[in-house]
Amino acid sequence: MEQAQSAPMPRLLANPRWKAVAETVAIPVIALVTAAIVFSGFLLFLGKNPLQFFALVWQGGFGSAFSLQNTLQRAAPLILTGLAFAIPAIIGLTMIGAEGALVLGGFAAAALAVPLVAAGSPPMLMLVLTAGMAMCTGAALIMIVGWLRHGRQVNETIASLLLTYIAIATMNFFVEGLLRDPASANKPSTVPIGKDYMIGPIPGTEVHWGFAAGLVLAVLLWLLMSRTTFGFAARVTGGNPRAAQAQGLPVGMLILACSAISGACAGLAGFYEVTAIHGQANASLVAGFGFTGILVSFLARHNPLAIVIVAILFGAIEASGGLIQRRMDLPDATAAVLQGLIFVILLASETLQGRIALFQPASDKRA
Repeated sequence: MEQAQSAPMPRLLANPRWKAVAETVAIPVIALVTAAIVFSGFLLFLGKNPLQFFALVWQGGFGSAFSLQNTLQRAAPLILTGLAFAIPAIIGLTMIGAEGALVLGGFAAAALAVPLVAAGSPPMLMLVLTAGMAMCTGAALIMIVGWLRHGRQVNETIASLLLTYIAIATMNFFVEGLLRDPASANKPSTVPIGKDYMIGPIPGTEVHWGFAAGLVLAVLLWLLMSRTTFGFAARVTGGNPRAAQAQGLPVGMLILACSAISGACAGLAGFYEVTAIHGQANASLVAGFGFTGILVSFLARHNPLAIVIVAILFGAIEASGGLIQRRMDLPDATAAVLQGLIFVILLASETLQGRIALFQPASDKRA
């Protein structure tokens, strides 16, 4: 009788594994739709047309080859900072220090580039060395957080946030002092590395190589975390650290390794910001990419492959900001308001985990 009354379930959703996957996708989609509805109400309150706004987001992000390339350019640092948050999250750590690792990594790359350029080093050698310096600097910063968490039981969220402020202050101290370019009167900066040492775009596009690096890293990290014993051990540790220790897993080494990967990804983002965008280290590095990467990772459910898609979506929102400002007479911060709404609603949507009837096991429904 019970079977006759119940609606037929799709074959995929009858499988518990696919139910979990479907719920993982459904909750962020619900959050996005809800945020769009709430934001539409906000626009109506301002006397603006929500349909026009979202049409301009599409036009500014994907409407032409130029728009698409601008979107991918803006998505590049978001992919890397999204990965920087996702990898520690898989092991159960909430680290929000990607902004600091990006800034300090970019500054370290610029500082090393100054003597290398002055000595006339080959451009490729300079880029390899500065990329390594940026990644090592970012990795060292986040590894401090991992060590404090495992060795001293210091909350990693607080520690990573404080170290972000220290990293930004450190860059400002040197950029405004010892390493300041005398020619940078209005905006303190390091000495420019020069056009010959800048990274050019991917052939046939205007997108710098940071986007390609993000794609490659996303695939490699997805393979690492989902198809290797290291990834399995990290997921077990993230699920229950005490059980992982009881099984003899090296929890401390796993935390430090994931912290190093996180910092290296953010540091690499800083390297590309310096060598492909700005050409020097200055306050422009503090652009909030590390904090937006948190939202990207949450919306992607910390899946490295999904992070690429979500980062492109947010890149489109940022790329359309100027067009929205001109056509709708809205401030440039409008896109930031939308991102903030998405973040708040996404966090609230986490309460739906395990509570959507369609994705619950049949035994739970009967209970």
